[in-house]
Order: sequence, then structure tokens, then C-alpha cells
Amino acid sequence: MRAAHDDARALALAEELGAQLRRLKGAGPKLTQFLSMVQLDRAGGGERSLGALPDGAHAVPFGRVRRVIEQDLDARMRDMFAEVDEAPFALSSLGQVHRGRTTGGADVAIKVQHPGAAEAVDADLRNLGLVGPIVGRLAPELDTGGVLTELRERVADELDYEIEAQHQRRVERMFRDHPHVRVPHVHTDLSVRRVLVSEYVDGVRLDDAAGLDDAKRDRIGEIAFRFYAGLAWRDGIVAGDPRADNCILGRDGRLWVLDFGLLRDLDHGYVQGEHEVRRAIADEDAQRVCDGLAGLGYLPGTGTIDCAALLEHLAAAGEWMLARGVRRIDPGYVARVVELGYPPRSPYLALMRGLRMPPRTLLLRRMEVQLLALLGDLDAAADWGAIAAEHHAGTPASTSLGREDQAFHIRRDG
Repeated sequence: MRAAHDDARALALAEELGAQLRRLKGAGPKLTQFLSMVQLDRAGGGERSLGALPDGAHAVPFGRVRRVIEQDLDARMRDMFAEVDEAPFALSSLGQVHRGRTTGGADVAIKVQHPGAAEAVDADLRNLGLVGPIVGRLAPELDTGGVLTELRERVADELDYEIEAQHQRRVERMFRDHPHVRVPHVHTDLSVRRVLVSEYVDGVRLDDAAGLDDAKRDRIGEIAFRFYAGLAWRDGIVAGDPRADNCILGRDGRLWVLDFGLLRDLDHGYVQGEHEVRRAIADEDAQRVCDGLAGLGYLPGTGTIDCAALLEHLAAAGEWMLARGVRRIDPGYVARVVELGYPPRSPYLALMRGLRMPPRTLLLRRMEVQLLALLGDLDAAADWGAIAAEHHAGTPASTSLGREDQAFHIRRDG
């Protein structure tokens, strides 16, 4: 009875947290996405997919967009762009994207932050402490102050398109001439705090990929998995937005990856610690799992943790990227993994409430669950466990695509 009461109370707290975040009109959507690692709010969120736009998101009139561009770049529009489509072709919670052509003849995507968006988000971030007590009651062992600081820093980064431009240039250099992945070139001279201009990409958006055959969707899924997981587990760089609307299948068959507003580095020692925990889960060694997580800062300093139950929980949440054998990931499977492995409805909720989450890992955990959702959107099949083991167990590349990817990185790092 006590366990059922505690679970019901935790669910009520998760719903209260979701309601509070939805009241924040500026930063609310971003904070909800981040805190999904504390509570994946389903009670008030309907069937909206992870990372989807908030209800009611809409474009602003082009006249206001023009003013932002001209103010921030301190030049007339006609002196920078030969033409700009007034209707945006993409929309986010913070801004919108227009197609254009520079006076030099380059086809570009012009990402413009909505006027007033930064001020609204800043106001919400100043009031973020109001949700701290709810988070603290929901996850008593969590470093609430550290998590909220991490949230403020990551969301603040997203508000500054100059930071995003730096991130995008960095990843573009890393993947230049990659056989399967492309990152759009940034026009640095046209990119400032509220305006980001980059190479325009023409192709099939992954949120329109339902009409592709199984083989093409499987190939795209493997490329996306190798890109996001490899960037984190090999290079120690977490790209936090693996979503279908941030990926485009180019005419040459390579996958264009967009949106680098959320990027975070992890040190080599931490990444190696994550690999050790994954090896311990694969070996079904509960004590090694506990020891590894303690070293990474996930276990509280006092009290006892049921290591066998912790192993069971992590194996359930990570089954999709640990179990060997070809698995087709569809939306139904994604829903079952989220229900089983993540708050607030997981049967392991009481155990999770006794764990910590190092603030620096918040984006990594978010990336993993959104990568799973992306594969579900694609209905993609592969031996995900074998691909993941190439990183945490050092096994040889398990596919021809993996061998080409591995050869590229050997050349790059050599």
C-alpha cells in the first residue's frame, strides 16, 4: 500500500510540474523537453511526440522578421540578400526559417529568432526557481540547484545563434567529406545573435519519410544512430536534438543534419565510465553496474541501492541499444520503452527517485530518448545492440556502412 501511495504521489507531482512548465510561455517548451528526464509528462501532453512544437506555435509577420535581420546585421535586406521568401518553410518555438539567396548567389536558409522571444525566455529563466521545490519532491536525491543551473545555461545557449553557428561550424569540420553525413555550411558574415544563415538543403525531410521503402528507412536510421551516438560516445560531444525535422535525406543519399543549438562536451573519463556501465549491463553484473554509476555520480552518498533492481531497470530502459539481434523500432515499441524505463509511470519509479542525475548528463540522457523516438518515427530496423557495442565494447564494425564510417574517422583522427 505504501509503495502504491508513493507512486501516486510522484505521478501527481509530475503532473503538477508539467502544469507549471506549461504556464511558462517563453521557456516552457524547452524546459519541458529537458525535464522529460525527470518526468516524461504524458498526463497533460496528449500524444505529442518528444520534442514537438508547442500547441499554438505560429509564424510572425515577415515585416517583423525583416526588422530583426536588418537591426542585427546593421544593413538593408537588399544589400545582403537578392531574394527572400516571405513565407517560412520551418518553425520552432523560438523562431522561424526562410529560404533566400545571397547577393553572391548562394541558396541559403535564414533562421530568425522571433522578436521578444529572448526577453520572454529570460523572464522565465529568472523564475525557474519556482519549480525547484516540485522537482526536489519528485526526485529527492537530485541536485536540484545544479540541474536548474544546467537548464539555464543550455537554454541561454539556444537563444544565441552565434553560439549555434560556432557549434555547427565545429561539427561541419569534423564531418567534412563523410560518406554518409553532411552538415550545412554556415555563412559566418551573415550570422549574429538572432540570425543564423546557412547553406540551404534540398531533399526529403525525415518527417515525410513514411513513403520510403524499408531499406531506405533502415539505412537512414543507421546513419542517424551512428551520427548521434558516435558523436557522444566516440567524440564526447552531445548534440541534443535528434529529431525527424532536423534531418534531411539529400539527393546524393547522404543525411543532412540540422540544428546545433544544443551541444555539450563530456570529458573522456566520463565517457569511458559510461562505456564501463554499458559493459556491466551487457554482462548482467549488478555490482559492477552499481560501482560504475557510483563513480559517475548517479548514486547517493548515503543509504543503500538494490543493485539487482537497478540492473533490471537499466536493462529495460536501454534494451533497444543493448540487446543483440535485428529489431525494427516502431512508435509502439518506443511508447513501451518510455512507459517501462522512464518516469513518471515506470514500475521502477521508486528506485529512480532515489538516484541522482549529474547535471552535465541531462542533455545526454535527453539525446538518447529522442534518438529512440527518431528511430521510431522512421520505423527503422538494425542490430542496434551490435552497433552500440562497437563503442562500449570495442567490437569491429558490424555493417558495411559502419566500416565506411569507421574508416572515415580513422583517417580524420590520423
